[in-house]
Amino acid sequence: MTLDIAAFRAHFPALLTGTAYFDGPGGTQAPTVVGAAIADAITGPLSNRGFGMGSESNAESAVGAFRAAMADLLGAHPRGVVYGRSATQLAYDFSRHLAKTWQPGDEVVVSRLDHDSNIRPWLQAAAAVGATVRWIDFDPDTTEIDEASVAAAITERTKLVAITAASNLLGTKPPVRRIADAAHTVGALVYVDGVHYTAHAAVDVKALGADFFACSPYKFLGPHCGVLVADPDLLESLQPDKLLPSTNEVPERFEFGTLPYEIMAGATAAVDFLAGIAPGAATGRRARLLASAHMVDEYELALRSRIEAGLAELGDAVTLHSKAQDRTPTLLVTFPGRSSTDAYRFLVERDILAPAGSFYAYEAFRRLDLEDSAALRIGLAPYNNDDDVDRLLAALGEFVAS
Repeated sequence: MTLDIAAFRAHFPALLTGTAYFDGPGGTQAPTVVGAAIADAITGPLSNRGFGMGSESNAESAVGAFRAAMADLLGAHPRGVVYGRSATQLAYDFSRHLAKTWQPGDEVVVSRLDHDSNIRPWLQAAAAVGATVRWIDFDPDTTEIDEASVAAAITERTKLVAITAASNLLGTKPPVRRIADAAHTVGALVYVDGVHYTAHAAVDVKALGADFFACSPYKFLGPHCGVLVADPDLLESLQPDKLLPSTNEVPERFEFGTLPYEIMAGATAAVDFLAGIAPGAATGRRARLLASAHMVDEYELALRSRIEAGLAELGDAVTLHSKAQDRTPTLLVTFPGRSSTDAYRFLVERDILAPAGSFYAYEAFRRLDLEDSAALRIGLAPYNNDDDVDRLLAALGEFVAS
């Protein structure tokens, strides 16, 4: 089965503007069904949760459907699905929950490959209790994880390892399962940032070895929110600070205040839409999601190869920094002697969006030690097509020749 890209693109009103969007790692465009689900939920009728009135049941249904959808997407249990405003908020919340059991002498491991949302919360939580921080490094030349640094960072004192499943800056997919196995050997927990990964992979949190896995639906065609999944028994072992009258049930004990039912409905619609992209003969939402994810991955990597070939034709005028063997369809490039921000502006004038910056990957960007203060990130999404790629490469060719 192949992806009918013309039919697929017809679901996205934003594409009617003619803009070629290469900003997927920062957030994707949403299909019509997602907007419709949000509108239908919020205009309801809708009340706070309960079972006495239809408006109350609608709220209950939105929450239950959201948990079931995210469980199917990620290979988790619905009782282990926690809603959050963002992945950053969830990392801050859970760093505080977990740090309650840390003490001086304990160690926390973070990675220089990560988005800062999976670094700074852990550093700050460790500092508050006097725990030590150790670092997993990566090689800036290959953009691969430094395996020796993994072995050195994880010790008998390690309480938690925080690692990305895919770098939002470079696309690198580190060996999460090997890192998780090393952490579990010493009794440590593993918190995986799956924000960039989830948009480009068939996710199985158990296969990854993740104790906690966080993602953001707006990176995979949904609304702006965050999701964390964990084993319900693990969540039962954590005691967050909360209001006295609020429930102590899992996962609700980690969700503060009234939930945004309409956003949850939109996220559920996004998952259902993903399941319908290219399910083939698969039955059941989880199986359909896996089949569709594999098809999208194949399609996106083919587009990435076309971009890489086009960049290579530009010779020394462009430097490609994304080099890991296993990586997402995300490319970080700079232009020797030129400004990446100028390249971004040049593309914008041609109705092409590929932003320049460091994209909150503060440590990773510093580790690359680039001459430029920003880099251009070309991030693919499943609605990109050959015409988008042709326009991008032609515009970059014009830029380097100008």
